[in-house]
This record gives sequence, structure tokens and C-alpha cells, in this order.
Amino acid sequence: MGLTVKVEYCQVQCRIGYEPRYRELAHTVKAEFPDADVSGSVGRSGSFEIEINGHLVFSKLETKGFPYEDDIMDAAQAAYDGKVPQKITKSRPPCVIM
Repeated sequence: MGLTVKVEYCQVQCRIGYEPRYRELAHTVKAEFPDADVSGSVGRSGSFEIEINGHLVFSKLETKGFPYEDDIMDAAQAAYDGKVPQKITKSRPPCVIM
């Protein structure tokens, strides 16, 4: 079964926007699933929404944080295997100040 990952990301938060996070995620997904169709688009303020095979699996607007890479990859694997990916509800903080 095919794998389609769509990411909506904010362009104006944290000065540089979330495009670098999208690009990192896209690189990780393509490394594991070379035939995956991965796309990103600029969206709503504060957004980092991930849809896999038509299912919203992660929403920064809902969780207020970013997904853990392992959770996204698990959802991608499930979708690739023909299963419905589970919604991810846990997240890490959006910005860490050291």
C-alpha cells in the first residue's frame, strides 16, 4: 500500500517558522519509505498538522507541542501496512529555553 504524508506548518512562529521541522520530518520519512509522497504547505498560525493517508494523526494546534519522531514513524508504518494510523496525543514542548 502507498504512503502519503501531508504537513501543514506555520511560517511565522519562533522567528524562522516550522518549515525546518517539516523538512527534517520529510527527510526521515523518505529515508524509511523512499516511495512515500511527502508534501508540506504553509498553513495557520502555530500549526504543525500531520496527515497520513488522509487521516489527521497529529495536531500541534490541539497538543500545543511537537510530535515525537518515533510516534510519527510508527503511524507511517501502520499506514504503509494498510492499517489506519492512530492519532498521536502526546507531544514535546514547542520551544525549550536553556
